[in-house]
Amino acid sequence: MKRRAFLKTVGGAAGVTALGVPDLLAAEPMETVAGLPRRVLGRTGQKLSVVGFPGLALIHHEQERCTTALHEAFDRGVNYFDVAPAYGNGQCETRMGIGLQGLNRDQYFLACKTKQRDKAGARKELEQSLKLLKTDHFDLYQMHHIVQPSAVKQALGLDGALEAMLQARDEGKIKWIGFSAHTTKGALEALKGYNYDTVMFPVNFVEFYNRGFGREVLALAKERGTAVLAIKPISLGAWPKGTPKSRDWWYRMVEEPQDIELALRFSLSQQGVAAVIPASFLDLLDRCITAAKAFKPLDETAVAQLKQMAAGRDSLFLGEEQQVALNSRPWTPLHPDSPHEA
Repeated sequence: MKRRAFLKTVGGAAGVTALGVPDLLAAEPMETVAGLPRRVLGRTGQKLSVVGFPGLALIHHEQERCTTALHEAFDRGVNYFDVAPAYGNGQCETRMGIGLQGLNRDQYFLACKTKQRDKAGARKELEQSLKLLKTDHFDLYQMHHIVQPSAVKQALGLDGALEAMLQARDEGKIKWIGFSAHTTKGALEALKGYNYDTVMFPVNFVEFYNRGFGREVLALAKERGTAVLAIKPISLGAWPKGTPKSRDWWYRMVEEPQDIELALRFSLSQQGVAAVIPASFLDLLDRCITAAKAFKPLDETAVAQLKQMAAGRDSLFLGEEQQVALNSRPWTPLHPDSPHEA
């Protein structure tokens, strides 16, 4: 596609901003634990808290605070814990592994990831993660941060990461297999290439209402029977140049309780979404848990409020989408302070 045609396509999205209540609404939760709803994670049959614990949040604290936070979240109904080697170069895995001690392993769902695309590299990273997290298996293991379709082709090819995952699943070290992605093309390539159990993708009101980001992925995930784990649910988009940052982080977030509740209502109202992973701060996790306990599906009033909140916000993912669409070489890191660029 030529640059002019591409920019017209991704920049306009004229029909998208006129959308009302999403036509694909999520099923009601099956149950609640400590007041926090749980939903079935697609074909796995596992019941996950609709808010997961963001392992990257552990990068901000020492072990004692991390351990307390993990146990407090569990006591508040959280049974889904997510982490990755890229988070602090293993530091967050270490802190989570120590912090989860004392909790019954059968009572929580542990998800980890790998950015390695080859079989040997993925296997090595898997074994290291199991060791750091002090467990003999992961409930979910995911290919991490897929951006370019070429990465999918490598991971699904001969001696690719998927081979390592399938072998580990046969050995009982992995129960289910998924991936996380930041671009539409990367996610669609993965969904078409293998019948994954889960897809982790941004499902966010700013990206959706301003340019329709996520619609194609949600639709194909539904068609494939792949459960969705929503990331960046409370993102308010990229920081505008010159704007003072309220937090030292690579994107803006909604922070007021009423705004968080609205943002989560959007993400959790999309069909197929089983859970959201909040922004990586413990105080925002606490607010998200509180908001999720009051969840109700979107209505027209909420949609109008969300569109107003989204208006004029800069996209967090448009730059990556453009580089993929234009097949940019070399790849230019767009968020050097993001843990994904490490």
